[in-house]
Order: sequence, then C-alpha cells, then structure tokens
Amino acid sequence: MRELVAAGALPRQALDEARLVLAEAEDEAVLRRTLYGPMKLQELTEEQTQAMLNAAQHLVDRQCRELDEAEHLVRIGAAAAADLPPYREELARREATLARAGKRADLFRELVEMVRREKELEEALAAGPEEVRRIAERFEGSGVFLASQFPVIELEFQRHFHHPLPVSANGDTALHRSMGFDHRGRVDVALHPDSPEGLWLKRLLQQLRIPYFAFRGAVPGQATGAHFHIGPPSRRISGDN
Repeated sequence: MRELVAAGALPRQALDEARLVLAEAEDEAVLRRTLYGPMKLQELTEEQTQAMLNAAQHLVDRQCRELDEAEHLVRIGAAAAADLPPYREELARREATLARAGKRADLFRELVEMVRREKELEEALAAGPEEVRRIAERFEGSGVFLASQFPVIELEFQRHFHHPLPVSANGDTALHRSMGFDHRGRVDVALHPDSPEGLWLKRLLQQLRIPYFAFRGAVPGQATGAHFHIGPPSRRISGDN
C-alpha cells in the first residue's frame, strides 16, 4: 500500500487508515494475551504488564480522537448529533478495559513486592531477629516437599473448608524467573497464617513434616501479601541455568 501511495495510485488517507487498523489489531492482540486470555498473573513479566497498560491506553486515546472528530463534525453541521452515541459507548467500553488492565497491573506489582519481600524475610529469618519473627514464621520439617504431597493438601483443604486452596504460584513461574529465583518444587498459597484457614494449614504441614514459610504481609503491619511458601527456600538462579 505504501508503494501504491508513493506511485499516486492510492490517496495518502488510505495508508493512514490502514496503519490505524493495524495499530488497533496489534493492541487488541496484546490484550488478548495479557488481559483476556488464560495467562495467569504470575506468568506475566514486567514488560508484558507494561505492554498491556500501553495497549489499553492506546485504544482509549484513539477513541477519544475519533469522538473529538465526530463532535467537531456535529458542531459545524456536517453530521447529526444522533451519530455520537456509538462513539461514546465505544469510549466507555475502552475506558473500562483500561481500568481492568490497571487493576491487573496493580495486582502484578503487589505480587512482585510479595516475592521480593519474601526473599528478604527468608534471609532475615536465618539471622533470627525477633522483629522479623513477628512478620514471618519458618518451619523446617523434614526439609523435603514432594510433588505427591501437594494433592493430599489440596484435597484435605477442600474437604475441610468446601472451597479450593487459593494457590497463587505452583512451581516455576515467569515472575520468579524474572526476579532470579528458581521456584520449582515450591507452592505459594494466598492465606494469612493467623486466619482459620492459615492456622489449619500450618497444623497440617507440621503433621506432614513439610517445610514452609508463613508471611503475615509483604509490608510490616499490613495484611497485603500474606501467604504461605510451601517447600524449602527458593534457590537463586545461577548464571549457568
């Protein structure tokens, strides 16, 4: 099409419209992968999360420009006011998508902070300061967490509480890899250790001699990020991996 425009066989406007259609399709494709699709939060990377936000914002910005142009045509009498509602409805839909993307990005940033804080607390627990022990607990158990043990934990939790165990990360994830941690053979569960479900889970893990870390929050004094890390500490990924 660029060649046809350069040769004078197509007007410049046709190329601009084609670029707009392509840009819209590219942004929608990003959202299908990162916002609408089956990709779990912990499988996102920081780059993908930013791309998701950018795509949603681009769609809003383009629709704002289209609405401005349509309103201008109405003001100069070149179009009827009855033509405007579809533009406004589409803008409202895209703004809702942007808000949804923003919430997902906020959850991702919270998860990043949770992983970062988890490693800080793991290292601090090894030193044994009392203030850290109020925020996190460590149970050494047998030092081993077998893959065959986790279905037992899930089944027992389901039987006791009549809803699934809230698993936030099972094994290796893109998020852990991006932060330099090998999370294979570990499971994160989004339960506060002092809640009824958390107290029950601690008792079960201790009975089974399964090691765990229980964190009361990513930030001291706040419940945000409270979770269990089931299994031994995550290893740092070496340069050879």
